[in-house]
Amino acid sequence: MRPRTLLLELAPGAQARLPAAGQGPEALAESRTDLGLLRAAHVLPHVRARHLCSGPAALPAGRQAAEHLARGRAGDFGRYLRRAGHTQRFGRGAQNGGAGNAEGGGPVDGETPESRTGDRAVSSIARVYLTTPIYYATGEPHIGHAYTTFLADTLARYHRQSGAEVRFLTGTDEHGQKIQEEAERRGMEPIELCDEMATRFREAWSELDIRYDRFIRTTEDEHKAVVCALLERLHARGLIYEDMYRGWYCVHEERYWTEKDLTPEGHCPDCKRPVQEIEEKNYFFRMSRFREELIRHIEANPEWIYPENRRNEVLGFLRQPLGDLSISRPRSRLRWGIPLPWDPEHVTYVWVDALTNYLTASGAIDPDRPVEERGFDGDFPEDPSRAGVSHWWPADLHIIGKDILTTHAVYWPTLLMGAGLPLPRRILAHGWWVVGDTKMSKSLGNVVDPMELREPFGTDAVRWYLLREMPTGGDASYTPERFLTRYEELANILGNLASRVTSMVARYRDGELGDAADPSALDESLDRTLDRYHTAMRGLKVHEALSAAMELAREANGFVESREPWAQAKDPEGGAELDRTLGTLLRTLALLSALFQPVIPEKAAALASALGLDGVPTLEDARGISPSTFRVRKMSPLFPKPDA
Repeated sequence: MRPRTLLLELAPGAQARLPAAGQGPEALAESRTDLGLLRAAHVLPHVRARHLCSGPAALPAGRQAAEHLARGRAGDFGRYLRRAGHTQRFGRGAQNGGAGNAEGGGPVDGETPESRTGDRAVSSIARVYLTTPIYYATGEPHIGHAYTTFLADTLARYHRQSGAEVRFLTGTDEHGQKIQEEAERRGMEPIELCDEMATRFREAWSELDIRYDRFIRTTEDEHKAVVCALLERLHARGLIYEDMYRGWYCVHEERYWTEKDLTPEGHCPDCKRPVQEIEEKNYFFRMSRFREELIRHIEANPEWIYPENRRNEVLGFLRQPLGDLSISRPRSRLRWGIPLPWDPEHVTYVWVDALTNYLTASGAIDPDRPVEERGFDGDFPEDPSRAGVSHWWPADLHIIGKDILTTHAVYWPTLLMGAGLPLPRRILAHGWWVVGDTKMSKSLGNVVDPMELREPFGTDAVRWYLLREMPTGGDASYTPERFLTRYEELANILGNLASRVTSMVARYRDGELGDAADPSALDESLDRTLDRYHTAMRGLKVHEALSAAMELAREANGFVESREPWAQAKDPEGGAELDRTLGTLLRTLALLSALFQPVIPEKAAALASALGLDGVPTLEDARGISPSTFRVRKMSPLFPKPDA
């Protein structure tokens, strides 16, 4: 499109000064040192170039923008663009070894948070697929499981808040030697143990307000069929061969180790348990063939693994000699597994089985169709919106603990490369919850039961503590004292603000304000908070997003103190100023309910209800709610003191 057409459609009433024959903008556009912004010199407010539409979407978008400007809200143009659906998702990781995804987030080189004002969250037409690891069906849910699942649930809620269609996957890993031995120890069949533990996890997630979209079990027939289809694909491509394995095996980790991997005591380097010396026939996947390709992918996509130190760990691992991967166990030693489709005397290695759950739940592979029609050569568009496809592959985000990084960042992508499938778009490897200096572990007897924390404080308090206390990607130490500190933070800042504001609106204005009330006194703070919040969530720094929300609540408390609405209420001429104060605070509380909803959904809903809103508003809707919309009632404390 020529410059005259573009700018006249953006602002049709303006006189654009164009050079002869449209040879560049000259005075029409102001230059910017970061090259990230374009605006007409005297016509348009700041517009990010990446927001501009092209092709069939350009003219309608331009006319809508012109109508918006004509209504006198030129200063809101950035928000108009955000609301129009020009938005983005997690990170910048590309798929298939590309040099970066144009749809990605995270700061571009040289870009500052200030230059990102008005940048985008998630498209209203986007489809976001995120996963937790599936949890091994031998132990009760503990705080480590809860943290991972809360993290995924919070990101899923955030993306739903931002208009995306979300598929949030979790489940249970139900095959392998540990399951077989635990069932034997308890005198039950393996499937009975798996049924029991899957129910425990489902019940725990229900009680902790986890809103997953799919709970997968690896004993499901559909999953077993997809595993066999993947193995057949690799086998047909000449990537699986038979050989003898000689070395050390850890039953607890269900993993082989070489002599150099073992501790000085000759134990497993992960769980520190004794290992067994084994010699047996196995089938192997030619993982080593994809080492260089995987290194190139990681180097070309620096945000593919988050945080950076985990990325460096994987690169360090890959720069050492990489062997092939044993993908089977002899049935004579392990009965409880998925038989190999070409050799029923061998069962599938539990990690190959478990990792494939992400593919099963995506719906991309149909194992019941003829081999050439199963979906391995299907449509996997690079556009993250997945426009025109019904399945969910590739996953946008795998959320895992750092202890299973190698399996997810080496085993899984090489298996996908072997099958000719795109890689997940991003991997978040979070840290451990520790007690003292020791990782929480069932075997060490130092696990914290999230249900016990929930009893006196409520689910939202547990969610807040875990996500606020641990920097996403780092480790954190659990202490009862820190839990109480974080609970008091909620009560003293957010809870106190909600109580004060609803009480004053109910007392001074019978719970209602008119349209004449001007709620804009904190608008700059609201916009700044939204920008920080979106940037942090897109960058997977959930703790920073929560910090931004809490800082806004703290600032609003300061606004109450500086404006003194109790004094304004006594002033016969202070009615307009009181309305301005209360309207500003109500708009701020509405936005706070939306900001806090992903992490403390129950309390956010209670706050929205006290404001008279029909549910928690979206992040964009909350920013522009009219004062006359609110029907406020004084609310009881959001975060009451627990019984002693």
